[in-house]
Order: sequence, then C-alpha cells, then structure tokens
Amino acid sequence: MTAIDELLSRNAELGNIVPGDRSSPKPSMQVAILTCMDSRIRVFEIFGLKQGEAHVLRNAGGVVTDDMIRSLALSQRKLGTREVLLVHHTNCGLELVTEDDFKDELEESSGLRPTWSVEAFREVKDSVRGSVNRVRHSAFLPHRDNVRGFVYDVHTGELTEVV
Repeated sequence: MTAIDELLSRNAELGNIVPGDRSSPKPSMQVAILTCMDSRIRVFEIFGLKQGEAHVLRNAGGVVTDDMIRSLALSQRKLGTREVLLVHHTNCGLELVTEDDFKDELEESSGLRPTWSVEAFREVKDSVRGSVNRVRHSAFLPHRDNVRGFVYDVHTGELTEVV
C-alpha cells in the first residue's frame, strides 16, 4: 500500500468529523497564516483552528516568495483577510543547505539551473524578519499593517515573536 492509499483509507474511516463552517471560502477570522511545509508544524492544532477560520499557506521554510504574495493578494483582495501571521520554526531543513550548493546540485542532476531562489538561511529570526518586510512592502497587498512573525519551537511547541 502506498502512502497515498494509506491516507485515503484513513480519510474514509474518519468520515466528516472535522468541526468548522465550510459555507464560504472567506476565512471567518480574516487571517492568513504562512508557515513551513514541515510536518511537525500542526497548524490547526497549534492555534486551535477550525475549518473555515483561516487561510493556511505553506512552502519550504515558510518564506514569503512571489507565489506567496500571489496567494496573499488573492486572500486579501478577494476573500477578505486582513492579517498575516508568519510562522517559521527551529530545526528547519532550509538551514541545512546553501543557495548555490543546492542550485549546483539541481543543475548537475537536471542540466538546468533554477531561476527561483532557494531562500536558504542560517538564522531563523533573520528569515522571519525578511518575510515580514516582504509582506509589509508589497504593493499588491492592501493590508500590510497587521503582520507578525514568530518562531515555533518544534520540540517544545513554544511560539516566540520576532520583532
């Protein structure tokens, strides 16, 4: 059985037990949460979220890329979000690579050098600050005042705000 088959089996067993309002694509709390794809970050559990309360965006590192700006622009302009919560975390895989080394690896393997940025970092707090600044300075986002960034400790569950 593949991992996908296992997940589909679990879904069939669970049925429709997830609480929350599914009547609208507009999040009732008017907040978008951008975090890393790391499986140790259980966004709904960390914040006690129910379905329909927040947009949850994820990528490697939880960094604000052009695609995240695209999603946030849609979230704000068409679906009513007004706040952005950024959550990076300790022990992130992006701390284990460098921009050039990873691009070199991909180029060697595929024959093509990526045009996109890997967004590797050494200090998670610096990455949070950079992402907060990207949101605050994006002309595509009308709601840039209530943007806050945090580091989630994957071992303790503690959230620390980065100022």
